[in-house]
Amino acid sequence: MPFSEKILLWYAENKRDLPWRNTTDPYKIWLSEIMLQQTRVAQGVPYYLKFLRNFPRVQDLARAPEEKVLKLWQGLGYYSRARNLHATAKIITEQYGGNFPKTYKELLNLKGIGDYTASAIASICFDEPEPVVDGNVYRVLARYFGVETPINSSKGVKYFKKLAKEVMASTQLRDYNQGIMEFGALQCAPKKPNCRQCPLNNGCVALRENKTTLLPVKLKKAKVSHRYFNYLVPLVNGSDTQYRTLLQQRKGKGIWQGLFQFPLLESDREINITELRKNLDTILPLEDTPEVYLYNEDQIVHKLSHQHLHTKFWIVKTDTQFGDAIEITELGQFPVPVLIAEFIKTFKI
Repeated sequence: MPFSEKILLWYAENKRDLPWRNTTDPYKIWLSEIMLQQTRVAQGVPYYLKFLRNFPRVQDLARAPEEKVLKLWQGLGYYSRARNLHATAKIITEQYGGNFPKTYKELLNLKGIGDYTASAIASICFDEPEPVVDGNVYRVLARYFGVETPINSSKGVKYFKKLAKEVMASTQLRDYNQGIMEFGALQCAPKKPNCRQCPLNNGCVALRENKTTLLPVKLKKAKVSHRYFNYLVPLVNGSDTQYRTLLQQRKGKGIWQGLFQFPLLESDREINITELRKNLDTILPLEDTPEVYLYNEDQIVHKLSHQHLHTKFWIVKTDTQFGDAIEITELGQFPVPVLIAEFIKTFKI
């Protein structure tokens, strides 16, 4: 029995009941595929359902304020996905009349849609014979065919795309593409794959040559950089005994673009309260000498893909009345990085 038929049979018996499995609506497929990049299915499902409740159609997403989109995305990370999602929704609404392009090549022209997402939409929604190649598919193909070319090299990307096209089913494209991704997620898992009960075990090179743990091959990741964040949390004394505070929106093209945070002093190493005080005026326009103390004695190390953020939260009690201060109770209304969200949850005055 051919490779593709075994995948289809396995999928028919083992596929999970997921909310985007019973639709060919390109908006819903697109939304699910973007959300599941860098995100586990169990984590992604509640976000997917929440987005559809708030934005049932692509036009609803296009009309939404960016801050609302980012707030609903909060916790998923890789926020450029949300910004690209929003930008593409506007393009589809304004330039395509709310209708998604129907071909792989046209889909590739949309912001935030690369080979994998374009292939998924084209095959699942429009029955175009374009293979999907995500991390799960790389793993299945590398192990079954014994391919040692690094999957994250330019040569590997081209090779696996070609191989995926050669072995894909000629019919039932929608089920096949979803099936091979599901197979990699559940059967041919990264750790502890179920090789004993695998329908592909008779022809699997990795199993035969005892290379299951060695494949797929990946080139070493870029070196991780270390950054030192000192968040200044102003507590502004008010006449009504309620404290107010400050949030600022991150600008530029760095991490967390468009999200809100407390005023930030970034240093080249861990600093103490004396060093912090010397730099307070460069971050906050203070009119008094505030009370300053460290909220978390131990640094919080927040790990991103290529950066580790060593973070401290400093409480700054002041009488300075900032014009753009907000009530403490309003903090939950703003889209913030998870690092800030966790602090807000635990912070008690």
